[in-house]
Amino acid sequence: MTGSRQERAAVWALAFGQTLGYACFFYLFASLVLVWQRDLPWGKGVLALGPFLAIVVTAIASPQVGRWVDRGYALRLMGFGTLLGAAALALLAVAWHPLVYLLAFAGMGLAAAATLYEVCFALLIRRFGDAARGPITKVTLIAGLASTLSFPAGAALAEAFGWRVAVWIAVGVVICVMLPLQVWGARTLGGGASRGAPRTMAAAPWRDILARPGALGLMALFALLNLDHWMLVSLIRPILAEMGVADGRAILAASLIGPAQVAGRVALMAAGPRLHTRSAALFTVLAMVAGPLLLLASGGAALLVFAFALAQGAAMGILTILRPLLVAEVNRPADYAASAAAISLPAMLATAVAPVLGTWIMALAGPDVLVGVTCALALVALALVVRPKAAG
Repeated sequence: MTGSRQERAAVWALAFGQTLGYACFFYLFASLVLVWQRDLPWGKGVLALGPFLAIVVTAIASPQVGRWVDRGYALRLMGFGTLLGAAALALLAVAWHPLVYLLAFAGMGLAAAATLYEVCFALLIRRFGDAARGPITKVTLIAGLASTLSFPAGAALAEAFGWRVAVWIAVGVVICVMLPLQVWGARTLGGGASRGAPRTMAAAPWRDILARPGALGLMALFALLNLDHWMLVSLIRPILAEMGVADGRAILAASLIGPAQVAGRVALMAAGPRLHTRSAALFTVLAMVAGPLLLLASGGAALLVFAFALAQGAAMGILTILRPLLVAEVNRPADYAASAAAISLPAMLATAVAPVLGTWIMALAGPDVLVGVTCALALVALALVVRPKAAG
């Protein structure tokens, strides 16, 4: 990785800050939902609406956040956004009514838009340019462990002290640890100001961004892959249960997806510049085709189920790194964030609707049809990748 020793330390600071952000703003629901279902009388539908609302708010806010990032305000966004996330968590900790609960998740969605991957990646690309792949890989390598941190910590704290205390502890972590890591890391890397570009430079209109060669192809590619991945991952336990897989094996398979993401990122980092970004994208989408095929062929056999989890997880882990690099190929460095927001908006909305759509397909036609649909989505994505200029 290029840059001074202090800049390398700043990248690691951002990596750990992103890990805490995802653990507290993104994975909190999954780590506490069983406790909420037991302790709160609001119903599973209201509880599930929280993370859905957070993702929708993130998607809606991202375009404006992107414009602010392109004007050099990444440092301010990371600072104020982290404080906003802490305030949203504090509101969640005292939630006494479903509307307060939903307002807290809307605040976390806004905080995520201002502090997590897209802003961080924009900052790294504006600082390191064509050499940003290494820093981005390092950030995602550490942040990929957010679920590994959030699930056991949330469960243990809620069991020992109650879920409200667990959320208050998250507030303390965000203010005392995440905030200084994010702010120092962003300031050290220039706060998001692009070298040689004026801070007040206006971003191109969306119609101009989407008219750039490859932009629409990337938009479709990311939406298809997110819909594919989150339909499978959000419903993996009920899918495997209906396929006759024992619950212990289903839990083990689901738990392999996170480590497989990290393993995929390690493999990409080891390959280095020898593996071109577009070649890596092709291998990644092939793995996402292979994942559901392995699941369909498994018949509940543990070995193939585990192979599915490893292929799916590794592919999505690598895609997290490739996404900003592919977006950077079709835009100007000065308006990277606005371009990323425009191209990623359908993918974020796909993430929000995937669990609902997947549940509907499985209820209507069964798990095999759902897995078949995800395989078809991956095949369409593969066609986009192999087409000339489809990936950027």
